[in-house]
Amino acid sequence: MKRIIQYLSLVLVVLTFASCKNGTLFTPVSSGRPYEMLVVVDKDTWERPAGRALYNVLDTDVPGLPQSERSFRISYTDPSEFDRVLRIFRNIILVDIKDTYTQPKLKYSRDVYAQPQMIMRIQAPNEAEFEEFVTKNKQTIIDFFVKSEINRQINALRDKHSDMVERKVDSIFGSKLWVPTELASYKVGKDFFWASTNAATSDMNIVVYSYPYTDKNTFTREYFIHKRDSVMKKNLPGAREGMYMMTDTMYVETKDIAVRNQYAQEARGLWAMKGDMMGGPFVSHSRVDQENGRVIVVEAFIFSPDKLKRNLMRMMEASLYTLQLPEEAKEVEIPVEGAEETQMNKETDK
Repeated sequence: MKRIIQYLSLVLVVLTFASCKNGTLFTPVSSGRPYEMLVVVDKDTWERPAGRALYNVLDTDVPGLPQSERSFRISYTDPSEFDRVLRIFRNIILVDIKDTYTQPKLKYSRDVYAQPQMIMRIQAPNEAEFEEFVTKNKQTIIDFFVKSEINRQINALRDKHSDMVERKVDSIFGSKLWVPTELASYKVGKDFFWASTNAATSDMNIVVYSYPYTDKNTFTREYFIHKRDSVMKKNLPGAREGMYMMTDTMYVETKDIAVRNQYAQEARGLWAMKGDMMGGPFVSHSRVDQENGRVIVVEAFIFSPDKLKRNLMRMMEASLYTLQLPEEAKEVEIPVEGAEETQMNKETDK
């Protein structure tokens, strides 16, 4: 018995040391599903224009999907009910309206009560300024939490991803890419690679292709659609002759973004199979591989008829950010922007 007690004591010491080393001692795993949001605000404020303004921001539709889906699943609680159970929620917004503040601000803290966790505090001197501020900073608030969720998926991919896809992309393009292990079927073409879950429903797909970089006119909406259609028609034919993947040109949006501190073109839209009833959403990044004078495009698309697509698309979108071009560093976390990071005092925020 004495030896058992000594052994258990030793195990406890080792576990305690490991927890301290990893910074996770007494920090529980966060609750809630991806893209769930808890707003901490008193009921009266929540039902007045200030609260409705914040609700409308979080209730905004996700871009690039064939049907309406809100950006977040929204819950709220009164500050007096913000207890131990609710504190470990993965995404939290604290509404903080006090006349002692001189101006509205966005502040955030990481992993305060749980891991992983993001808590944003929206400060304002009064409800009128709060309403105006959150409306004006709508996209900043949405992007902040979307990027936080994508970073969580990237961290999951870091620990577990398809070795097969990583090897294939490396051998064809000299680049690295992390995708979910479920993408086990693949096809290789000239300067082209496609991996898929090959599922009848909720089918996930990743495409990588490259072409010579000529000039900045490459990164126009029209050129993107032209190039995408020519590559997909050649490499992704349908079940019967005359069928092939095409872009629904009415629903394509492009914008300039930064990935790994370098320029990238993001494109979102819908695809369809010509001559068939298949279709769905896609998102892609087009990036310049300056070392080899080419553009590398990585695209995620899904086929998930009659099902909600937000979480599946955003999970696949995380893979796009893991593309590591030749000579690039391995770090892939997306910087969250628009809010000031601060240390939250757990005692004063009870």
